[in-house]
Amino acid sequence: MNSLFTKIEPLLFAVEKPARYVGGEMGAQYPSHDPGVVSWLLAYPDTYEIGLPNQGLQILYEILNENPRALAERTYAPWTDMETAMRAEGIPLFSVENHVAARDFDLIAFNLSAELTFTNVLNMLDLGGIPIRTADRGASDTIVLVGGHCTYNPEPMADFVDAVVLGDGEEVVTEITDAVGDWLAIPEDQRTRRDLHRALARVDGVYVPSLYAPVFEGIRQVGLEILDPAAPAVVEKRTVADLGEWPYPKSQLVPLTEVVHDRLNVEVFRGCTRGCRFCQAGMITRPVRERPAAQVADMVANGLERTGYDEVALTSLSTADFSGIEEIVSGIVSDPRNDGRVSVSLPSLRVDAFTVSTAASIGSVRRTGLTFAPEGGTWRMRRVINKLITDDDLFAAVDAAFSQGWRRVKLYFLIGLPTEEDADVLGIARLGARCVEIGKRYHQNVTVTASVGGFVPKAQTPFQWHGQDSKEELERKVAMLRQEARLTRGLQIRWHEPAATVAEGILSRGDRRMGAVIESVWRQGGVFQEWSEHFDLERFTTALDEAGLDLDALTTRTRDEGEVLPWDHLSAGLHPDFLWGEYQDAIAEVGIEDCRWTPCYDCGACTTFGIEHVVASNQPPAGGSQGTGQGLDLSPTPVALSTRPA
Repeated sequence: MNSLFTKIEPLLFAVEKPARYVGGEMGAQYPSHDPGVVSWLLAYPDTYEIGLPNQGLQILYEILNENPRALAERTYAPWTDMETAMRAEGIPLFSVENHVAARDFDLIAFNLSAELTFTNVLNMLDLGGIPIRTADRGASDTIVLVGGHCTYNPEPMADFVDAVVLGDGEEVVTEITDAVGDWLAIPEDQRTRRDLHRALARVDGVYVPSLYAPVFEGIRQVGLEILDPAAPAVVEKRTVADLGEWPYPKSQLVPLTEVVHDRLNVEVFRGCTRGCRFCQAGMITRPVRERPAAQVADMVANGLERTGYDEVALTSLSTADFSGIEEIVSGIVSDPRNDGRVSVSLPSLRVDAFTVSTAASIGSVRRTGLTFAPEGGTWRMRRVINKLITDDDLFAAVDAAFSQGWRRVKLYFLIGLPTEEDADVLGIARLGARCVEIGKRYHQNVTVTASVGGFVPKAQTPFQWHGQDSKEELERKVAMLRQEARLTRGLQIRWHEPAATVAEGILSRGDRRMGAVIESVWRQGGVFQEWSEHFDLERFTTALDEAGLDLDALTTRTRDEGEVLPWDHLSAGLHPDFLWGEYQDAIAEVGIEDCRWTPCYDCGACTTFGIEHVVASNQPPAGGSQGTGQGLDLSPTPVALSTRPA
């Protein structure tokens, strides 16, 4: 194990935020690189302060370091000043624990949570001395893996990665470790990269792009050729059935410098049955799996005691849907182990599951801003996207918040959604104005911020076929919305740059030909494309022109039902006919209820686990759904949603 720190240290005096590169956090581990141990470098393709709080990497970090056959360290994308200095001094990408060169690890595994980080992956590989294209790597080169939400359409990155992990990583990383360890045990002159790829393809949930070849005709992909019998026709995602068996991270990392979400984070459940048609996370993480309440309480108490934090975030896609959320929150606040000084944050709140008592519980110590996500400006639009919250639901939630002492509320919306009309866009400002009016019943000065993003169709969702708005159309809608919002004092509009929305759309549904585009953008200097000061859409349009590809064909074009989609051979567990049916219901403005309260819609997510949803004997309580969310709880407890073996 060769540490590069003596070469790195002199650079730290001349760069911004040197704490990004030194490690030393509470909870960090410093494994020994012993022979026969498979070494993992867990990488986040953005800055340290963005990547360190990522729970997925922290969970895998602990699991791998508990495995006697594996070790794991971390790395993040160095900021441009540090990268310039590193390249000038010939210093490669390194781990923050032992400052070992990336190329000295057996695997480097990237978390892909946003498409605009793709160019950073190439930059980090190049900086690490690892060939950026899989075809150029030999038996001794570091293995490149990717996971995360963007990998449900990994084709744009297919030329650069050895393997893709679909779904939950807790179990699969051990199986990958075993496969790689066995391959590495073969003498170097006798093992081949293709043998490695075959071995990885045999691991459930792992997709190996080199074993497949897409077939194109004109602008469309028309087929997929399987090149090796080791490659399955369909790769199914991995799903951890019982979250209670994985109480990670046990030792959350506590940074030495400021990072985003700088607090204790405890995941309370995975999955979502609400069925928002635009939401990739809600579709690909089904079924709902809830962490036992007692385990949540223990993870909170132990985490606060170890870290010294005085704020805890209970994380999920819709935390207010957790069983007995009010009891959980009040229990955390009153738990003597927490000294009565703890503020609880619920980062993901459903408007129709938020009540005055919930507001009182989470506001009992410190009242910061609250965030709700109506997503659509009108009831018609919310039926289209299946976000079935009424205006009255929103107003009741906002009233509850302001009545309990909050003065700031943020509302998230999307524009450019399927079938959207100008009235739907203007409805955003009108909802915001009404929320300001409600707040002024309780406080003289209140702020309501409407944060607006452009809709991007995502793979494995009902809207995967639909075209998105052009840059010009999004800009027109933003201007219209800003003009309307000027009529209301206390209402602020924030918006995502339409040009960045277009670039995201280029990659979100792109096929394997996007590899050339990504590489071109990177070679033009396009790194940190999620950062407005570095983003430039012209790099993408230039790269598309070079590749002979059409922007509108990739973004604004609506696909046909029978069209081959680049990700058709990858399964998030959802039936294609379910997704298409949901798309048709959206166009018809038909919403469907949460499947915890209705008969099963046969989306396919629960099939693997041999369970089925049954209609509850009682109805969801007034004021919002407070169901269990226990999609895998087979106990006979009489709850709103029961499950049983199929």
